[in-house]
Amino acid sequence: MLQQLPAVSPTLWNPSTKGLCLGIMEFRSPQLSTLSSENLRLKFGLQQLQKGVPQISKTFICAYQRPRQKQNVNKQESYPQNVDLPPILPKKKKKPYPIPFRLIQKAARRDKKLAEMGIEKPLEPPKNGLLVSDLIPVAYEVLDAWKVLIKGVTQLSHVIPVYSCSECSEVHVAHTGHCIQDCLGQTSAKRHSFHSWIKGSIDDVLVPVESYHLYDPFGRRIKHETRFDYDRIPAVVELCIQAGVDKPEYPSRRRTNPVRMIGKKVIDRGGYVEEPTPWRSGNPTAPIDFDTYRACERFSPPSLEYVPRIAQETIDAFEIVRSGVRKLMRKYTVKACGYCSEVHVGPWGHNVKLCGEFKHQWRDGKHGWQDATLEEVFPPKYVWHVRDPKGPPLKGALKKFYGKAPAVVEMCMQAGAEIPEKYKPMMRLDIMIPETDEAKLVA
Repeated sequence: MLQQLPAVSPTLWNPSTKGLCLGIMEFRSPQLSTLSSENLRLKFGLQQLQKGVPQISKTFICAYQRPRQKQNVNKQESYPQNVDLPPILPKKKKKPYPIPFRLIQKAARRDKKLAEMGIEKPLEPPKNGLLVSDLIPVAYEVLDAWKVLIKGVTQLSHVIPVYSCSECSEVHVAHTGHCIQDCLGQTSAKRHSFHSWIKGSIDDVLVPVESYHLYDPFGRRIKHETRFDYDRIPAVVELCIQAGVDKPEYPSRRRTNPVRMIGKKVIDRGGYVEEPTPWRSGNPTAPIDFDTYRACERFSPPSLEYVPRIAQETIDAFEIVRSGVRKLMRKYTVKACGYCSEVHVGPWGHNVKLCGEFKHQWRDGKHGWQDATLEEVFPPKYVWHVRDPKGPPLKGALKKFYGKAPAVVEMCMQAGAEIPEKYKPMMRLDIMIPETDEAKLVA
């Protein structure tokens, strides 16, 4: 018969702050031989006591340590001391795939196997044409921050001078252009690779990346002959519209029935709806509040006392747009050409033959579509970081000591905004810039 151990009264109880408790327990156990005690397994709480067997009093010292409670400690993200910018990809080579090619092949083989068996391809929102309700507020937040970003950069451009090279894509934010010889323009040999500086604009800071607006992304593809029947708007705005933002000027179809596909073939588009033509889609004049077109004329120069506040709002809007676009691109498909800068928001790319980059003759001018990255949809446009905007221009002999930052961050920093921690390593603020004659002595 199984019996429980008698009640134990600890003779010593000393709880500590670390959760360690010590106690001495005393109980009686049957006296067994040495041979049988080797095979005895101690079970707390249950013992089989035999009558007539002499009992032996034993004392055990037991220790119990309480589990430590997790403390909510907000640890700051640690960033490296210096960070190099991503390398510039060669133009005579295709861009690398954001997703490993073996995973793309594996998914294609799986879809092909299901198509051969006549099984529909499992699709979830937004791959089946339905909206993701959790991302609708994110799309509205991105579009509002996009408008604030355009307004802020335009107002700061009246106060912070921006220069751009007339021969290449170099941009510099300072009172004078730098003297670094890295121009790659057509006439750079005559100027010994010095840049030809002219006054820049907002398009030099916010690189315009446009995309075709589609009423139905799952409808008919855009052909080369019908390319003028579709409007071109910023890719960030088109992504927000497809994610749930309603713009009367640019309507978009909102499905209630999902799209059905077998392999690459669409068997059900959720019903057919007449697609409105551009001249019947609302106001014929396109809205300019989310476009950089003639932004300098729409926004006047601000007062000097409001410049730091505008700079902080602008850099906050820049971070909201980047983080929001990243969240939307995790669900909604955005395609980019592997050879040029063309971007298309939708499940598959268009058939416009306007690619003129590496080996475009082999592709008959068609784009080589692949999954887009955040830098292709919303390019940061890195510029040299200037510690003293009114000081002497940067020298080419000391360029390895200079850092870089996105043009928006550099403008806002010079206007008085606080620099986010993640941009400080690439700006190399902790490096002392030596004199020109001392640069050779630095290891």
